[in-house]
Formats: sequence, C-alpha cells, structure tokens
Amino acid sequence: MINYLWDFVFFSFIGWCIDEVYYLITEKEFANRGFLASPFSPMYGFAAVIIDLIFSPIQNLPWAVFFGSILLLGILKFLTGLFLDKILHFKMWDYSNLPLNIKGYICVPLVVLWGFVSLILVSFVMPIMRIFILLIPTWLSLAITLSIMFIMLIDAIVTFITIFKLQKHLKEMDDVSKLIEEDAPETPTEELKEKYNKLLLTNNIFRRRLVTAFPDMQSVSYSEQLVIIRIKLNEIKASNLQEYENIYTNEEEKPFAYGLNFNKLFWLFIIGCFFGTVLETIWAIVTLGHFEFRVGLVYGPFIPVYGGGAVLITLCLYKLYKAKDVIIYIASAIIGAAFEFFCSYFQEMFFGTVSWDYSNTPFNIQGRTNLMFALIWGFLGLVWVRYFYPLCSKLIEKIPKKIGNLVTIALVIFMIFDVFMTCTGLQRADERAKELPATNVFAEYLDEHLDDEYLQMIFPHMTNVATGINVGDTSGSEK
Repeated sequence: MINYLWDFVFFSFIGWCIDEVYYLITEKEFANRGFLASPFSPMYGFAAVIIDLIFSPIQNLPWAVFFGSILLLGILKFLTGLFLDKILHFKMWDYSNLPLNIKGYICVPLVVLWGFVSLILVSFVMPIMRIFILLIPTWLSLAITLSIMFIMLIDAIVTFITIFKLQKHLKEMDDVSKLIEEDAPETPTEELKEKYNKLLLTNNIFRRRLVTAFPDMQSVSYSEQLVIIRIKLNEIKASNLQEYENIYTNEEEKPFAYGLNFNKLFWLFIIGCFFGTVLETIWAIVTLGHFEFRVGLVYGPFIPVYGGGAVLITLCLYKLYKAKDVIIYIASAIIGAAFEFFCSYFQEMFFGTVSWDYSNTPFNIQGRTNLMFALIWGFLGLVWVRYFYPLCSKLIEKIPKKIGNLVTIALVIFMIFDVFMTCTGLQRADERAKELPATNVFAEYLDEHLDDEYLQMIFPHMTNVATGINVGDTSGSEK
C-alpha cells in the first residue's frame, strides 16, 4: 500500500513537472499547470498506480506490459475526457489536430508513447523507487503521502466546484451579451455593458486561476465567452507585470533570460547560493564571535540550500508580489522551513550526515528546522519577493545574450562537477574514518586535495549521524 501511495504522489508531481517543462519549451514561460494551487497532476499518479498494480507482476513479459498499458491507459484517458465533456461540459485537452485521434480525446501516437513509458517505469524506475522507499520509515512515508493526498483532495474538490460555477458564470455572460446585441429595451445598454464588464473582470481568484491553469480548456457551450475572459486576463497580467519587470512585444527585443525560464532560475540559484554563504558567515561572526567557513560545496562560496530556497520561493511566490506582506511572509516561512527539513532529511538518508542540528532549540522538528528559522525564512522570502528578485531579474537580463548563454553553460558544468566532487569527497572521508586505504588514482587524488583538514575547515558543523563525529575528524572526538 505504501508503494502505491508513493506511486500516486510521486508521479502526480513528476507529471506536473513534465507538463511544466513542455509548456516552458513551447510557450517560453512558466505556468502552474496543476490543480488550482497544488503542483500535482493526479491523472499521472492514478495511471502510475494502475501500471504498478497490474503490470509489475508481469514485468518479465514486456510485450504484455507494452500493449496492455496502451489499451488500459488509452481507455482511461478517453473515459476521463468523455466525463469532463459530458458531465462538466468542458474539454481540458483536444487532440483533434493530431493524426489518428478518436474524437479529440486520445490519439494513437500518444498512447503508443505511453506504452514505451510504462515499459520503462515497470522495468527500471519503479524497482529503483522501491529501494529508496525502504529507506524511509513507514510512519514518515504515511505522514508525507497522506498529507499530500489530503491537500490534493481539497484542491480537487475546490477545482470541481469552481468548474461548475465557471459554467454558470459563462452562461450569465452569454445571456448578457445576447441582451446587449438585441438592445433589449427593458434594460439600458450601458447598464448591461457595465454588468458584462464586471462579469468579465471576475473577482473570484479560483475562477481566474482555473482559466490560466488550463490554457487548453474549452467550454462546450460557451467557448466564445471563455476566450474573451482569457484574453482579458492576459491583458491584465501583462499590465500588472509592467510594474514588476519590463514587457517586450517583439521576440527579438527580449533580453537574455527574459521571464522565468531555466537561465533565469539557474542564475537565481547561483545568486542565492552566494548570498547564503555571506549570510551564514555574518551569522557565525555575530553568534559565535569568530570567522569560520560555511559553505555547502567543496569549491566556491556556494550553499545550495539557500540557492534552492531562492528558486522555490520564486516559483511559488513571484506572482504574489501584489499580495499583502503578511501572506508572503507566512508562505515564505512555511516553504523555507519545509525545504530546510527535507534537505536535512535527504542528506542524512543518502549520505549519513547532517550539516545542522536544532535539537536543543525550542519548537524544533526532529532537529532539522525550528520556529525561529522558519520566521527567518519568512523575512528572507518577503525581502526576496519584494526587492531582491526584481533587482536580480533586471540585472540578469542586462547580460548580453551570447555571453550569458556561454557563461550559463560553463556554470552548469562547473556546478555538476562541484556537486560530484563534494559527494565523492565526503564518501572518501567516511572511508578514511573507517581506515580503508585508497584503491585507485582518483581516491588518492581525493586524499591529497580533499583531505580531512580541508573538509573540517569548510564543513565545520557537518556530522556523521551514526558516530556523532564531525566529518573529516579522525581523532574520534565527538561534536
């Protein structure tokens, strides 16, 4: 059961990520394509559970997995589209323009692709997932998956309620539009136009979110009114963004890393990593009274937790720059504390070490985060959304395109190398602590250039969970 719960949650998120990447590539901008609020696409998760439940027992019969998944997932997709069309009177997707489609609900090339994906999932991905799931305590697996599924359930309920209300809203718009066209004598035209504009500029945040979250959604009965709403919302969005970043109508005029794309997010990650090092250094001087290195990688002034936090907060909150400060503050506190908790947890799970421990502080959660640092994350997130992101965004966009692309590629390669050297260096440090000799040239290189003294200097608080000894400490003294 835990395996199926993880299937649903994990692949709902992965499906959302796939949709995001596809939209980012095709539309050149980021947009949350999940339900109203949560970053999940439950259809992918449900399909993954079906694949695991039915086809994992016969994974040694690849032809059965391939053709069976094509048939089963094709039927599932068709029935889902038919339900949304006939019951909710909306089409969330339309494959009518693709070859070999069936009433626009499914198309043969797509379902054949699902067959290959199912084969890969059953043969490779899901068996590997089982290994990692076994490393997670049962209670924690249940807590994480059930909590996420509860959020998804609430989100789904609100989504369907919003769809029903949107249908009524579109009908009302259509009725008013017809009265305006007929120039009904019982109601003044100006009054009707004012009413129509109020309906068009809907104040319902869920309704606006639904329209933008599903750009391919079509109304079976009131498609014209839905198109008008979508056009108006895009105009409002463009007008609002002028206060936050420059708007370019010509594609050639757009600068380097314009909008929220990979280049922009990667540079924000680098900036966040660097400023995290600066903040940690100042914190050490203020709280401990002396200077010490506080970095997250073996080369360069980078702390990935801060970089990842900057990217995550940007993705979640950059569109809320008009929201009240308290909303941004609370959201940043929750996002930052949750991100810090999971970074600590996965570091311990994969590497057996922790870089911080708040067990002796009040209101802590397993020593991985606490209330005080959640409040600090809230402050940092508020400052980031209000001031630093707009400033950093504009500075990044001033980089010449060719230079920016070349430097981005170089930095990506360097960061991959840095992460690899950090992981292998820490693994070799653990081997040295166990008095295991170097068995190859690369291990000898690590012993010479990433020795215990160097690791202790750059990771002064990183501790081996099993022994309680600082990483790189061969003296056996506990922290």
